[in-house]
Amino acid sequence: MKYGLIAGSGRFPILALETARRLGHDVVVVAIRDNAPPEVEGLARSCHWITIAELGKLIDILHNEQITEVILAGQVKHTSIFSSLRPDWRLMKLLMSLPERNTDALIGGVQKVLEEEGIQLADSTRLLRPLLAAEGPLTRRKFNDDEKKDIDYGRRIARVLAGHDIGQSVAISERACVAVEAMEGTDAMLRRAASLVNGKPLRLVKVSRRRGHLLFDVPVVGPGTVQTMIETGTTALVIDAGRTLMLDREPMLAAADQAGLAIAGIAPKED
Repeated sequence: MKYGLIAGSGRFPILALETARRLGHDVVVVAIRDNAPPEVEGLARSCHWITIAELGKLIDILHNEQITEVILAGQVKHTSIFSSLRPDWRLMKLLMSLPERNTDALIGGVQKVLEEEGIQLADSTRLLRPLLAAEGPLTRRKFNDDEKKDIDYGRRIARVLAGHDIGQSVAISERACVAVEAMEGTDAMLRRAASLVNGKPLRLVKVSRRRGHLLFDVPVVGPGTVQTMIETGTTALVIDAGRTLMLDREPMLAAADQAGLAIAGIAPKED
């Protein structure tokens, strides 16, 4: 099968491409400059680099490569919308039509433009379903009573925020919301939270957007998440089962076990 992959940052696009190669798929990569890892070039049949501002060039590449189905893999820095890059006419036209410039509006707008050009967005986890978090405890240690109370409270807060496309994560301590993730990302949010609690333990709650699809903006955790938890005194992490990618699962959970952290997946249907 031949399809396109728009590569953002992190391990997500690399793992997707490695899997595609093993399965014999023919993949054309469109890599976002200042986001995508350079390793994507060696894993694809062809690789084209564009900036976040070149929507027209993206469409031209996909047409020239005869791509009718494309996957979004990896994050694109939300702060890119404030960059000094000048949008091309296709992106400018899209931006002018949007009442808001949050993730749903921006990527949803791009999805609509692509569909008008005969290009469909496919499920971004298609090649990585085995990496989706399972339900239940994922580490040896389970949540203690204080962590459960913080997590229950945090999930209520995070669901509301995710519904407004503000962020996917919140940091909780003693049933208080210490910090909310916005454009800075989870790691930066945790470090900000740690600076506010005077050494008290934090709990990290990460949820997925309440959509019926996984076309884009899928929550991702990995070894880097655990390292930031250790650095910031975050003792527990809860994620949405079946809707969160766990990259490098074994080393991630091994590091969490060694540090005595507790991680679990909770099914969104329970909320």
